[in-house]
Parts: sequence; structure tokens; C-alpha cells
Amino acid sequence: MTRNVEEVIFELLAAAPAGKSVSPEEVARAADPEAWRRVLPQVRSTSIGLARQERLVITRHGKPADPDSFKGVYRLRLP
Repeated sequence: MTRNVEEVIFELLAAAPAGKSVSPEEVARAADPEAWRRVLPQVRSTSIGLARQERLVITRHGKPADPDSFKGVYRLRLP
């Protein structure tokens, strides 16, 4: 059963130490432990939408990334 990705993102970020980030894989595994790989595209699209609303920050190599043009491995943290 897949949980709401946005809720899972904010639950994991709330549980993380201040200033720390979470990976998309962590979010996907928490949302659907059995079929987490199928949830990864939804995690990415939800993350982009939340970053555009400035509710979270997408980082690459520890630095904020543009939600409209980033590629590759990324992490999520609170603003």
C-alpha cells in the first residue's frame, strides 16, 4: 500500500536532526516498502512541486539545486 508521498517527506524531515536531509529512496521505501522503486518517480515530481512552492529544498552535493533543471542524485531538506 502506497502512502501519500508528501506526508512521508515531511514526516521523515521532521524526524531528521535539524539541518539534515533525506534521500528520495528513504521516502519511497517509507511510502511503499514492497514496491518502492515504482514510487521513485512520484517522489521526484512531488519534490519538484514542493521546491517550487519553497516548502522544501532539493540539494545536489550539499548545495541547493534548481528544481526545474537538476539532474542525477539529489536529497531533500527543509528550507
